[in-house]
Amino acid sequence: MATTAILGVGSMGLAILEGLLGSDSFNDEVVVVVRKPERALELQDVYGVKNLPIAEGAKADTLILTAKPQDMAKMVDEIAPHINPGTLVISVAAGITTKSIEARLPQGVSVVRVMPNTPSLVGEGMSVLSAGAGATHEALSKAEAAMACIGKTLVVDESLQSAATGVSGSGPAYIFYVAEAMIAAGEKLGLTAEDAKDLTIQTIFGAAKLLRESDDSAETLRKKVTSPNGTTAQAIARFEAAELQRVFFEAMKASHDRSIEMSKEFSGE
Repeated sequence: MATTAILGVGSMGLAILEGLLGSDSFNDEVVVVVRKPERALELQDVYGVKNLPIAEGAKADTLILTAKPQDMAKMVDEIAPHINPGTLVISVAAGITTKSIEARLPQGVSVVRVMPNTPSLVGEGMSVLSAGAGATHEALSKAEAAMACIGKTLVVDESLQSAATGVSGSGPAYIFYVAEAMIAAGEKLGLTAEDAKDLTIQTIFGAAKLLRESDDSAETLRKKVTSPNGTTAQAIARFEAAELQRVFFEAMKASHDRSIEMSKEFSGE
């Protein structure tokens, strides 16, 4: 049986672990590589997975690296002497290019870069994948199958990864920020904190579900609910006066640009 090792089991690593273990279509044996003995015992007790030393875990058929960007170089250097040719390495670190990782690994290793997002924690993630220069078609398909266990997937050219980070990687934080603002506004208008929260969450959830299931575009759905000179029209007019679309673009471009900067920092450019 093929083996998949998850190296580092923080929030995202745990989401991936739960997704893989709960999938009917992903058949690899799943193991973990964590440094703290108490964390290893917890994962074994709750999920029944083995914890391996990094030198042994690096010999798995597929490696999913979930280290933070600033810790990725150290992790890649640790696994490099032990990894086998033909191994698939999936990196979920923001801003780290496949080229930078490939440069630290032996030849014959397939590297796939993935930008997941936090809704992966509830099985509704969006994972954007890009294959490295040496990645085989089979390796990319295997990576896509693994990430499909925690939500939807999209394969793009790696040159678009920073744009994807600006939209979906950082995107949940934008929605949470909007939710904060709506809840706070509801309270100022006289609602209780609990009612403002309930109204906001269900409104965002329902709107997202409608947008996903409707054949209409976001613009069309907005216009359908915006009657001329009605209540919604007054709110939209304020957003337009504040140039909200421009603000969103500038915010997402800032995320995009930081992703590029992090790539350069990792590669030493």
